[in-house]
Amino acid sequence: MNGILFLIPVALGLGLLGLFAFFWAVGRGQFDDLDGAALRIFMDEEPAEKEPPNAVL
Repeated sequence: MNGILFLIPVALGLGLLGLFAFFWAVGRGQFDDLDGAALRIFMDEEPAEKEPPNAVL
């Protein structure tokens, strides 16, 4: 019985903390661009400059 009296407030506190973190992230714009990172893999990178063939490493 003592365990339940301890665990219920802890569970409620963690739930409220998670809810606060979610609303904080929404307010900071973390979920504004959901497709950007997923589509970024399809974008071509600019080619790197080629080294001269007789370059000494």
